[in-house]
Amino acid sequence: MAEDAIRRLIVCADDFAVHPSASLGIVQLARCGRISATSAMVLSPHWSRDVALLQGVRERIDVGLHLDWTSDFALASGHGMTLGRTMRQALLGGFDQGQARRVIDHQLDLFESHWGDAPDFVDGHQHVQQFDGIRQALVEVLARRYAALPRQPYVRISRAAREGLDFKSAVISAMGANALEKIADHVGIASSGTLFGIYDFQADGSRYAGLMKRWLRQVRPGSILMCHPALAADPGDALGATRWQEFTYLSGSDFAAALQQARVRPARGHEVLSRRLSQKGPQPPP
Repeated sequence: MAEDAIRRLIVCADDFAVHPSASLGIVQLARCGRISATSAMVLSPHWSRDVALLQGVRERIDVGLHLDWTSDFALASGHGMTLGRTMRQALLGGFDQGQARRVIDHQLDLFESHWGDAPDFVDGHQHVQQFDGIRQALVEVLARRYAALPRQPYVRISRAAREGLDFKSAVISAMGANALEKIADHVGIASSGTLFGIYDFQADGSRYAGLMKRWLRQVRPGSILMCHPALAADPGDALGATRWQEFTYLSGSDFAAALQQARVRPARGHEVLSRRLSQKGPQPPP
């Protein structure tokens, strides 16, 4: 099949370093070309060690920051909140942008100190990157830190596809997708398009395969598919069985066949987003 007939999709494994099983599974998927990006939880005590696993796939995938306000790692760091409290804060006045900038700078410092380079992108654990107060701080920090780079980090927009939209997807999209995209555009920071991979994390292999076929059918320029794989079910992880189920599917022949049938290829951000940016054209001043 001709390359120009293939649709490119960023396939991003979230939660690198949440525990060793996730890190090992993500790297294995990267080696066999089933994912094209991963985002790291740098507040995790596993990050400083597990980052070495990524060196062998450094030129094959994007490696980004999984900005964190709601995990146990964030709670232990002092700034974290439960997801419910974080959402209420975003809806009832937003986060203090000065404090948010300090948290974001700290996580970027942790990323760079172990990776040795800027992140290729930034997304958010439970989509906090687009919450009010955090999104403004994030764009400001990225513009300040990385303005001189020839390829600045891009940001994930957590906006679900219209087809199959459910309550969870609608809430995620409503928590600031349009606002983050707008302020990123104003300062020239690349942003993604539709986000696939949102579901209730209650899926056996057959249901997950069906969801994947639906997501792949809807791929458009700039799309990201998020996943949460792990090599095995970690007993201390509430999503342990789900992560193992996703890894089993993503590493198997059914996913390879689904990609081929849908004419989709996992691709890095600079392959996917450059076309989308050229289609959008110059943006007016804020």
